Amino acid sequence: MSNADRESELFLALAANVFHAAWAALGKVPNPISGRMERDLGAARAAIDTLSVLEARSRGNRTEDENRFFERALGDLRLNYLDEVRKGEYASTEAPQTPPAGPEATA
Repeated sequence: MSNADRESELFLALAANVFHAAWAALGKVPNPISGRMERDLGAARAAIDTLSVLEARSRGNRTEDENRFFERALGDLRLNYLDEVRKGEYASTEAPQTPPAGPEATA
């Protein structure tokens, strides 16, 4: 294996790790540490932004496989992120509008 092939393999592994972290934060796959489905849109956004920076900073210096990975990964992640954000918006608008119980509610 040539040095360029090894670098490409390592670069794709790094990008894939960030991709999987985003996917887990979107609640689409189990968290690899806890084994549970967890949803953290802030962490998902950070991972997507990180992958976007990797894509932008490596532009013009990637193989065709790497180009295809970034195109598909970022497209899938962005669409799924928007879907999860919209789900949260719908959930918050459909929730009953009752005030939280505070100390004055028990007096």
